Amino acid sequence: MKRSRYFKWGIVLLIICVLAFLAIPVVSFLKIGNSAKITISAILFVIGEASFWVGGILLGKELLSKYTSRLNPKNWFKRKTEIENNKPE
Repeated sequence: MKRSRYFKWGIVLLIICVLAFLAIPVVSFLKIGNSAKITISAILFVIGEASFWVGGILLGKELLSKYTSRLNPKNWFKRKTEIENNKPE
């Protein structure tokens, strides 16, 4: 199955989102000033949020809702059928 380039860009943007959010705690261990740490953390947060939402738009509503329901901690120990039945439509 051939994927469109929008789908591929959506996946890339979601990967960038995850990397940006994982880099935020790493910033606290850098040997730079506190104001620089705050600035870098804020920039990484904005990049992470923007890439998540643009990637979600490119991937589509169904795929985005599927992964956000899996990332919700309330759904981690539920069965798959319970999660699908509780989805908002």
